[in-house]
Amino acid sequence: LVFTEEDKYDLYSNLLFKYFLAEGIVCGHDLFVASAKEHPDNILKELPAPLLDDTYGKELGDEAAAVKSEDFQDSMKIAWRYQNLPKMEASPTTYTKFGHYYDVSKKMSPELYQSVKWHSFYLHDELSFEPKMKAWNMNSGYAKLLQSIQRIISGEGFDGSDPQKKQRNVLRIGIQSLGSVLWGDDVCCSETPEDPHSLTKFLYVLRGLLRKSLSACIVTVPAHLMQNKAIMERVTNLSDMVVGLESFIGSERETNPLYKDYHGLVHVHQIPRLNSLICDVSDTKDLAFRLKRKLFTIERLHLPPDLSDTVSRASKQDLAGSAKLLSSGCGAMAIGKKHLDF
Repeated sequence: LVFTEEDKYDLYSNLLFKYFLAEGIVCGHDLFVASAKEHPDNILKELPAPLLDDTYGKELGDEAAAVKSEDFQDSMKIAWRYQNLPKMEASPTTYTKFGHYYDVSKKMSPELYQSVKWHSFYLHDELSFEPKMKAWNMNSGYAKLLQSIQRIISGEGFDGSDPQKKQRNVLRIGIQSLGSVLWGDDVCCSETPEDPHSLTKFLYVLRGLLRKSLSACIVTVPAHLMQNKAIMERVTNLSDMVVGLESFIGSERETNPLYKDYHGLVHVHQIPRLNSLICDVSDTKDLAFRLKRKLFTIERLHLPPDLSDTVSRASKQDLAGSAKLLSSGCGAMAIGKKHLDF
């Protein structure tokens, strides 16, 4: 169960959601797409087109050439005593293929996404057929979604507890903007929602269905709208992997020259623990993403050296003030105007 915290304008998290579904189509997996905001048929029509073997090498080759030219320019700026230190890799510079790559400037051909078996769940269509019911003491939209997932897992042969006669396959489940007002939930509206447990009950049952079936699920949630942090903690604990996307749109970092190469940050809050007591923690925690002309990439956050004489330079008056604070003892530090910068 992969839990993705949406960015504020739902631009990049929606792209990550489509990458997950596109990878399932290329691998020949069955799909189940659920949404209350956009019709699943339209989501499938907007999936990015996969890059062919000869194309992806050219795309990565262009990127590698650009990285090498940046490295050469940086070597002219970096002090000589740092040049021999081992350099951190900021982006992939080799042609080693891992998984599949996608061109976000083109849409997937209808023949490709129609070659796999896919199921859709559009909340407004489902609730219009039958009157609202509150099954399992849960929100009616969540209850209907669970029934649909359970019916497909048992009916299409994904149940791991039953012996399968036909060839086994994987079911990829994508649920968009779970917990939003469109699902009939009020956890994003107030700190004290009327129904605070529907979302956690749904995820608890969903995780049980995933554990006993050959399926994987991605859920996007507008976490920035949830005011009750206790609900977010429960949702995080019920997920296997939690990733948050923080976009620079509308923030100070959008115009900051240090972040000019990136469009946002990636926060890995939780990594799945597979057959172990603790998870494998990566040595890199500073990750950033950028949307290029064709590729969406996640890289190590690599900030350039600050060569400006005007950025964060202390004036003579500030230095004089710091000297007065030092001479007057520790008691005067609390009432000083400037704090000491160590």
